Amino acid sequence: MDSVLISGASVAGPALAYWLRRRGFAVTVVERAPAPRPGGQAIDVRGVALDVVDRMGILPALRQVRTRTRGMSLLDGDGNEVMRSTERAFSSGRLDGDDIEVLREDLTGLLHARTRDDVEYLFDDSVTELTQHDAGVRVGFERAAPRDFSLVVGADGLHSTVRRLAFGPEAEYVTHLGTYLAIFTAENLLDLDNWQVWMRDGTAGCGIYPVRDNSELRVNLGFESEPIPYDHRDTDQQRRLVADRLAGLRWEIPRLLTAMWQAPDFYFDAMAQVRMETWSRGRVTLLGDAGYCASPLSGQGTSLALVGAYVLADELGAAAGDHRAALHRYEQRMRPFVRLNQALATENPGGPAAGESIDRAKRAISLDR
Repeated sequence: MDSVLISGASVAGPALAYWLRRRGFAVTVVERAPAPRPGGQAIDVRGVALDVVDRMGILPALRQVRTRTRGMSLLDGDGNEVMRSTERAFSSGRLDGDDIEVLREDLTGLLHARTRDDVEYLFDDSVTELTQHDAGVRVGFERAAPRDFSLVVGADGLHSTVRRLAFGPEAEYVTHLGTYLAIFTAENLLDLDNWQVWMRDGTAGCGIYPVRDNSELRVNLGFESEPIPYDHRDTDQQRRLVADRLAGLRWEIPRLLTAMWQAPDFYFDAMAQVRMETWSRGRVTLLGDAGYCASPLSGQGTSLALVGAYVLADELGAAAGDHRAALHRYEQRMRPFVRLNQALATENPGGPAAGESIDRAKRAISLDR
């Protein structure tokens, strides 16, 4: 086995590409977006995932671009402060720990830079067909000509195309957690100085924090709801959903909703988990959110992607071409780690998991076989 196609160029895909190239594989990454995606929320690199990025040689660079949060305030629906902390923040946990919070686009930029010279990237394209045969997988694309690969990895997120093609409809594997979240960039209209603000009013609320030396805000607007039918690619429809659900909120919500309509990097989705009995089918396997999304509520999606990429590449490199053995060992090693980290999202509905639970989960795997 010498050629691997990875669908998805966010965190999991490029991280896997890096480790596979180190083990001598020819790697192609296909990504629907025309370039690495900008924007996105602050994400955490914790525990064993820090060891992964250290082994990649990008830990010093991540520390250089980490967020500089000094603390957080929790507000009521009228904007009155009901709690503050300079020890921890909802988005990043303890502020004096070793864990690193960075913007998603900074991490993906570093991963792309580390792989673009020796990995083939097919941007503005997507997998449309998978046909497995004895020697590999015949892959059809929207734009590129069909090609054969020894292995296909779906690292294409919660709404994975590879998972749908290889395993069946999304509804069979995705579990809704009762919340929807919108994320976008805005100017610092609240004049926040390295300080997070979180507000909850009934079943809706927001989380806001400044980035880029306080020049921008990352705005998170959320609301509780049963599953809602909507088009995952129609961002105007999604903005209308958010505006309707938050229309009655006070404080600065009207200004934030106005900014939402102007944001160039709007993202909206359900908080959900992917739960599957197996992540592999023949020569197709899943990585990160595509196979075991823990949801942003866990705070561990990025760490699961980075660690999963390392473990998968490690097993493929050690298997001497026996993909069945490699994929079996990948699941054996990763499943206990995934279970503990997915549990963080549901341990304390409406709030973060206990610090003890996070500390246990983030270190619950060894990188060494």
